[in-house]
Amino acid sequence: MARATLGPMYDPAQLRTFLAVAQTLSFTQAARRLGVRQSTVSQHVRRLEEATGGRQLFTRDTHSVELTEDGEAMLGFARTILEAHERAAAFFSGTRLRGRLRFGASEDFVLTRLPEILESFRRDHPEVDLELTVELSGTLHEQLAAGRLDLVLAKRPAGGTHGELVWHDTLVWIGAPRLRLDPDRPVPLIVFPPPGITRARALEVLEAHGRGWRIVCTSASLSGLVAAARAGLGVMAHSRGLVPPGLAPVPARADLPELGHVDFVLLHGHRAGVPRGTKEAADALAAAVLAGGDRLHRPAAGAR
Repeated sequence: MARATLGPMYDPAQLRTFLAVAQTLSFTQAARRLGVRQSTVSQHVRRLEEATGGRQLFTRDTHSVELTEDGEAMLGFARTILEAHERAAAFFSGTRLRGRLRFGASEDFVLTRLPEILESFRRDHPEVDLELTVELSGTLHEQLAAGRLDLVLAKRPAGGTHGELVWHDTLVWIGAPRLRLDPDRPVPLIVFPPPGITRARALEVLEAHGRGWRIVCTSASLSGLVAAARAGLGVMAHSRGLVPPGLAPVPARADLPELGHVDFVLLHGHRAGVPRGTKEAADALAAAVLAGGDRLHRPAAGAR
């Protein structure tokens, strides 16, 4: 009787490296996240491509890294394999995570698939008492520093170096697709209240370029800002990878100044004196967010 031929075996270490590159779109940033040399990252990607039969997973040059069509397909497979690997390791190690975990997530993720990541974490670790806080990134940074949160997923202020990079993105001006801006009038702004990071960036670049502005809507809720933008009240600064349904980047003809880049990072709270269970739960959730980070670029089911 003929024996079935096994397909390729994918190394979890190589898959984690692949996800890190796919989420940061940078071999250098992936190496920093993983704590390895850039040559190791390149080697892992090359060996993973060999395991797929020579399929190219990334196109890259000296300036950019992009996923190929095969690379996009590998994202889902890599997540599934790594999640199964982690579940099996937890099952056979006989350890169960317990403890209270206070997790803060930026308003930016309200319309993304973060709930799916949290649902999977709760299913795998039912004895962790997970408390979720949704707030502005600036507020979350303050609460983390004050010891009121254990783990935060948020934007990092411009020039910041703290935190573990989840992904690097571009900030763009967005608004209703049919919105037309009058170049002779102040730019109508839809913004988060202070200490919103995108608010500060928008005002900073407009001031630097001598563009007049007026605030037409302020809301601490992303849903409120999106409603105002869909109504055509004005424009808002937002991550290109998280543009809400029904809105679009403002065309270049509007001649608005560039907003630069933004980093989304994971930050751990004070570790000294924190119960071991909380530390382990925070590490496990951070690993789950990093493994599923590419899903945060995609809208949640039904968010249209």
